[in-house]
Amino acid sequence: MALVTGESLQSELEVFDIPCKDDSVLDKMVEQCICNRMQADEIVLEWVAYSTTKNGLKLTTDTLEQFEHEVLNKKNKSKQSFRKEESHNRTRTSTHYMTSEEEEENLLDAYSTPAKGSQKRALTTPEHPQSKRTAALMASPGLLLSPSSFSPSATPSQKYSQRGAKGEVVATFGAVQGTRWVGKRALGADVQLELLEGPEDSLRCSYKYMFQRLRDVRNVLTEKIEELGEGLRSHFNIEEFSPVSLPAQDSITVLGQVCCDSNGKLNAQSVLLEAGPEQGGQQVPVDLSELKEYSLFPGQVSRRKLVLSLRIKPPCGIPLPFYTSDVKMETDEASHFVAEPVNVLVACGPYTPSDSLMFDPLLDLINVIVRDRPDVCLLLGPFVDSKHEQIEKAQVTETFEAIFSRCIESIVDGTKSVGSRLVLVPSQRDIHHHFIYPQPPFTLPNLSKDQAQRVTLVPDPCTLLIDGVTFGLTSTDILFHMGAEEISCGTGSDRFSRILKHMLTQRSYYPLYPPVEEVNMDYEKFQSFGQMPLTPDVLIIPSELRYFVKDVVGCVCVNPGRLTKGQVGGTYGRLLIQRSAASDDGTRVSPCLAAQVVKI
Repeated sequence: MALVTGESLQSELEVFDIPCKDDSVLDKMVEQCICNRMQADEIVLEWVAYSTTKNGLKLTTDTLEQFEHEVLNKKNKSKQSFRKEESHNRTRTSTHYMTSEEEEENLLDAYSTPAKGSQKRALTTPEHPQSKRTAALMASPGLLLSPSSFSPSATPSQKYSQRGAKGEVVATFGAVQGTRWVGKRALGADVQLELLEGPEDSLRCSYKYMFQRLRDVRNVLTEKIEELGEGLRSHFNIEEFSPVSLPAQDSITVLGQVCCDSNGKLNAQSVLLEAGPEQGGQQVPVDLSELKEYSLFPGQVSRRKLVLSLRIKPPCGIPLPFYTSDVKMETDEASHFVAEPVNVLVACGPYTPSDSLMFDPLLDLINVIVRDRPDVCLLLGPFVDSKHEQIEKAQVTETFEAIFSRCIESIVDGTKSVGSRLVLVPSQRDIHHHFIYPQPPFTLPNLSKDQAQRVTLVPDPCTLLIDGVTFGLTSTDILFHMGAEEISCGTGSDRFSRILKHMLTQRSYYPLYPPVEEVNMDYEKFQSFGQMPLTPDVLIIPSELRYFVKDVVGCVCVNPGRLTKGQVGGTYGRLLIQRSAASDDGTRVSPCLAAQVVKI
């Protein structure tokens, strides 16, 4: 059976002499097929039955929305209640249930003497009972996100389908009360989206890795120390940095990189300060016993003051300035109105539960996109998760590239009628993609010209410019990695804010050195594509750690969580942004009007 397309729907409509030359109508029907898991002939039959009861209702986008509300949504609810009742009945009668084959065996046993040692086949209830309708749907290759080849059983996740608190808002930021989550496209305006550095200065394609030399890595680290040191020197009016190895009676300031004296985890007794070549290039132990406040991690570049004992004066770094546009914004003198806000949706994989390779969470996310009609959807990997149990055990009969292509095709087709701009960010957990950081963008050669205009493929990490607002994106869990290595004292309990401040003041998407074992770092590319060109207005950093939205040194940092957490549903984020001019006193105004983290 062919995939559900506009052509297949049009041919089915012609069978009933229903004319349809409007592409938007066909796109809407394709979207309804994907969201409701229906085939072209099934949805046309439902429409014919519905339109007949409405005295020959014409096929338009408005009548399709009415049809979806009155027929499809109610049909889905009845299916769910029927499946729950069916599952309950099967469980209740499982001890008495018997197939016709088993009845025949029992009948034969009544007329014969059983052989010695013979055993009857145990009567058991299937671990995951499912209706014939569900099995037929999963066996249909026309459903992009539920092919039977995904796993041996192709059974949906029981815990995910029974989750509660759907759509509950679990974190808020800004003026959320009374906010209308309506973007520019819904009001007829267009959204500008591009890479901040431009295509010529961004990582656009794959590259050869695993060829870096230790000397090159050392040069990159040395340049990082010198660059950050120059910023510290000019900001704090330091005349010069002294060599760390020379004894001094007076107060001196030294510059270096924090490291550990062994291969273990950093602690207060194992801190070393490694200076750059201009300061002698040596390592000296650091005594933190007299400090009341500090926060350190391996790879941190900072200044130190030595007065008999070491004393640290935070902050140990200076963030870069924010983005300023040269284009003059049109303002209304009376209302100071700049432009309509932009609605941005953010979601991070995995997009399947850990006990199933069915993309039910992704289907639910597509429904959210269709309902809320965001201007931009930032979708971060993994899309085909290398840590998934069935993938680790090689329990798939289809290539990973084919699964990924099917997944992306469903996202693009399912949101076609909405017109949202899609930004796809890879992850090192995407099993079909390059395992390297910085990571090149996906390649999707099968996208049509119209589809390619809506889809933007970016590397990990990257800095985006959305309607004059800068977004920093990385799918690598730097929060988790730095949280496991950072040591602190007297700085408060907000560990997330500390780590985020380290990232912004170190001006890097991954300031930790050495990186964790699961991050395969190429330092020459990291020097070019892994640094922050400026302090972003919004920083997207999905993590296994708890979701949040925080304002750190003027940057709104969002951890939307992951769309699935094990076998249960997770969270996604949404933001309302608006580029604005400075306030009357010249201070910067954050472009993030509101932000929420919502349960899927």
